[in-house]
Amino acid sequence: MSFPLYAPAEEHDMLRETVRALADEKIAPRAAEADETEEFPWDVYKALVAADLHAVHVPEEYGGAGADALAAVIVIEEVARACASSSLIPAVNKLGTVPLLLSASEDLKARYLAPVASGEAMFSYALSEADAGSDAAGMKTRAIQDGDHYVLNGTKTWITNAGVSDYYTVMAVTAPGEGARGISAFVVEKSDEGVSFGPKEKKLGIKASPTRQVILENVRIPASRMIGELGTGFKTALATLDHTRITIAAQALGIAQGALDFAIGYVKERKQFGKPIADFQGVQFMLADMAMKLEAARQLTYHAAAKSELAMHGQPQKDLTFLSSAAKCAASDAAMDITTDAVQLLGGYGYTREFPVERMMRDAKITQIYEGTNQIQRMVMARQLLK
Repeated sequence: MSFPLYAPAEEHDMLRETVRALADEKIAPRAAEADETEEFPWDVYKALVAADLHAVHVPEEYGGAGADALAAVIVIEEVARACASSSLIPAVNKLGTVPLLLSASEDLKARYLAPVASGEAMFSYALSEADAGSDAAGMKTRAIQDGDHYVLNGTKTWITNAGVSDYYTVMAVTAPGEGARGISAFVVEKSDEGVSFGPKEKKLGIKASPTRQVILENVRIPASRMIGELGTGFKTALATLDHTRITIAAQALGIAQGALDFAIGYVKERKQFGKPIADFQGVQFMLADMAMKLEAARQLTYHAAAKSELAMHGQPQKDLTFLSSAAKCAASDAAMDITTDAVQLLGGYGYTREFPVERMMRDAKITQIYEGTNQIQRMVMARQLLK
């Protein structure tokens, strides 16, 4: 009996080759310097835009490539294999715009997705606050209606690519005392009066992607910039994460693959006791475990991406929430294990900045934390199982 192979299509494989070639040529040579200087890599952004790889998920009707969720995963994975900071360009463009794709009016979509698709603007996502991280519904940012406008006040924290993005999906309280049902979503522009940014956070990893506060002081925006209906912002935020946790899984896969590839090359060259250390069984077992964890996480992530694509096209997937949490959790835990082992395999050299695995180990850590810590992912998964 014949059945279709459980695998990406030929177009996906061709896309991977394209992105990998670009990453090897334009992104990997810049990764160490970008990490060292902590500067946003505008040259990498321009290279991604020129190849139409900066926001592949934007539908064709808004000028985008109209790529499916698995294609978006492959792009992020291959960029992250070279530079985790740079992979946040396609990942955060998706994170910022999925709320619009899920809930916004046609006018809002056309107005804000087209500049992202063309590379004129980037889009960030502003949900977290200093006292509302895992408990995002406890946010304090307020949006008060004033005629046909809303006035926003508050501070959003840990915002990826803040300051370099032109647009922000901002969650704010429109009905105090109503908890999650009192939160609405808005598009805020960097150029709106009253928008400013905190200093860049000094971070362990992903240093070339700025993480800053977004400060809103009497920011007055038209009511037409509300994403979806009044009070549906938190629902949109959670639905968004079902799709975008998969992109964090993709980032983790890429970081892990980069570390594994480098470690394999190294152990074949490095000689001790008169032979390459790759000949030692202890080293071989480590490599086998690293590759096994990575492939398991990859299959789970691709499966989740396929479900995400169906859900985006109006076919609800009961297990999407579970699978996206599982993919993010499994891939990020695997990335932390694999990068740590890669440093170990390089010995003292692995601990130096001369080689990329120490950077990959630092970059991997954040994938266990952002878009919901892995402890929160386990709560989400358990809740789905016990429903």
